Amino acid sequence: MLHIGPETAPCDLVTVPARQGLEAVDILRRGADHEAVGPVLHDGACHTLGFLVPAGTADAWDVPGSACTRTDGRGLRVPAEPPVIGGGWLLPPAEDAPVTDPAVLRAALDQAARLIEAADNCR
Repeated sequence: MLHIGPETAPCDLVTVPARQGLEAVDILRRGADHEAVGPVLHDGACHTLGFLVPAGTADAWDVPGSACTRTDGRGLRVPAEPPVIGGGWLLPPAEDAPVTDPAVLRAALDQAARLIEAADNCR
């Protein structure tokens, strides 16, 4: 499991294709409920995004096209370098949003997938 600081709880990591992840970030940040978006990582090539979610999320994660894994970030402290070699923070850790709520993320990823499908089918 990833420990993002001595005062924070361990986290799991949801990874998604970058296009879907960027749409989800946009949906979450513009949403009527203004749900908090926790830290979001990108890989160096910007092929995938990773959302930090509460520990235990991996046990029941089943969103098609994504993966949720327990991560092991021994010694990582915020605001440290991201735990992805060659990657970086799309949204760095913040006190008001330590992790993203998995139910909120699931809904945003579902909506993002529908938007992408609709855009791809508009020809």
